[in-house]
Amino acid sequence: MAINGAQFLAALDEIEANKGISKEVILAALKEAMIKGYKKSIGARDEDTNVRVTIDPNTGAIEMCQIKKVVKEVLEDDFLEISVEDANALDKSKKYKVGDEFIIPSSPDELTKAIALSVKSILKQKFAEAEKDVLFEAFKDKVGTMITGKVEKTDERGVSVNVGRTSVYLPRKQMIGDERFNVGDQIKLFVSEVGNGTKGANILVSRSSEGFLKCLFTEEIHEIYDGTIVIKGIAREAGERSKVAVYSEDPNVDPAGACIGPNGSRIQKIVGQLGNGLAKEKIDVIAFSDVPGLFIMEALKPARVVGIIVDADKKAATAIVKDDSLSLAIGKKGVNARLAVRLTGYNIDIKTETVAFEEGLEFQSFEELQALDTELKSKAAYEKLAAQYQANKETTDVLPGLPEGYVAPQERVYKEEESNEELQEALEQVSEKEEAKAEVEAPKVEPVKEEVVEEKPVEEVKVTKQEVKTTTSLEDLEKSLSEETNKQNNKSARRNNKKKKDDSDEQLSKGALDTSGAERMSIYTEEELREMEEEEAKEKEEYDDYDEEYDDEYDDYYDDDNR
Repeated sequence: MAINGAQFLAALDEIEANKGISKEVILAALKEAMIKGYKKSIGARDEDTNVRVTIDPNTGAIEMCQIKKVVKEVLEDDFLEISVEDANALDKSKKYKVGDEFIIPSSPDELTKAIALSVKSILKQKFAEAEKDVLFEAFKDKVGTMITGKVEKTDERGVSVNVGRTSVYLPRKQMIGDERFNVGDQIKLFVSEVGNGTKGANILVSRSSEGFLKCLFTEEIHEIYDGTIVIKGIAREAGERSKVAVYSEDPNVDPAGACIGPNGSRIQKIVGQLGNGLAKEKIDVIAFSDVPGLFIMEALKPARVVGIIVDADKKAATAIVKDDSLSLAIGKKGVNARLAVRLTGYNIDIKTETVAFEEGLEFQSFEELQALDTELKSKAAYEKLAAQYQANKETTDVLPGLPEGYVAPQERVYKEEESNEELQEALEQVSEKEEAKAEVEAPKVEPVKEEVVEEKPVEEVKVTKQEVKTTTSLEDLEKSLSEETNKQNNKSARRNNKKKKDDSDEQLSKGALDTSGAERMSIYTEEELREMEEEEAKEKEEYDDYDEEYDDEYDDYYDDDNR
């Protein structure tokens, strides 16, 4: 049977787009339906007949045939076996032998109308099963998440919502309070459960569950979305009141304040999505605490709790509230107390402050429990840091901040004998290198030409005697003489100090040259040295002559004065 290939492929694409069923699944379902119809047309049971159906996905050609095994003599079932004689008689183009397959071709055109209807029915059933599997695979990963759909039908019991490839039913008890919807409205649904039943994928949705409220918080508050704030628990009576316990490990983040937002802006966005009824649902955001008493106090808000008595073994607590807060703690129809019990898991008994004093109850105050909570948080933070440090220490010996693969330098230990030998060898090598370097870098000294220096005769100093007459007194003269003598002595002392300094510098330079071990070389020639010595001697004679002249002059003066 030949089918228009283009039309066949177009039909496959349309089914895949509408039902979400792949072409391979469609062809497998069609093949299975044709096999069942063909067996039914030849009057055989499924287990008594061996048939084959092939479908070309490109051309749409369908081929059907019945297969029998060639045997010597048919003993069991003529639907499965055929004798050699009958096979050769029916098909004279081939010589059959025992063990061969005898193929009886057939055409879909030979199928009756009843058989065609049967094939259609089987094909629809297969498509329904395939669609059910597709829906189940598509929605099984969406459990616990939010989906959006369009209302396509409403009645008193609930609404039918189209969510894409299928429709889901939202019953009245899963709605929020007295909310109503019209056809075409866009609504949000929480997928609470997905089952794979006989009638297809069973998708249960809700708007009144705690999960719906949790998804709204996650969408509207980014601190919850990124994990900075964690929702520890939710207790809800849809349309009336809800309590949400939040917690943050970051001490710089106020979890309750972040969820409420400036002037309640964030919480109001969430409340606006909780139904379109006349009465709006109230939400209490409370801070979670590991201290049960403090957590119960927070859960009873907006009532003012002054103290509490907690029995952790019996999971029971007695809350002491202000006299004017009793009705607020219980709430309308007891909703506030019920939600606190469900959220904390403790059976809570509420008493006024007056009754507690009359009965002599001893309770813990809010300040005491808050101090205990602060201590526990500090301890938990310390233990967390200690655990992180221990984990880092076990995984690597490298300190935090150092690059991966860093190896700390190890202290090298030398044996005494080996260290002395190594040191001696090192010193010898250094000495040899220095000697070789000195030999290579030693400058070449050229001989200095001797210069003839003419000696100049020393002029004789003529000493003349002169009489000096003065009106200066003897005391003034002695004073000036003393000052002049001191000046001459200071000059002589400075000259001697300079000579000593030059001598010491020369000795130091000689000593420094001696320590090097190299041959010393003078920077002056012998002639220059002799000339310097003569000049020094000449200067000394001049100074001596000056002293003598000075002494003779003043001696003569004193002689004249005495006369």
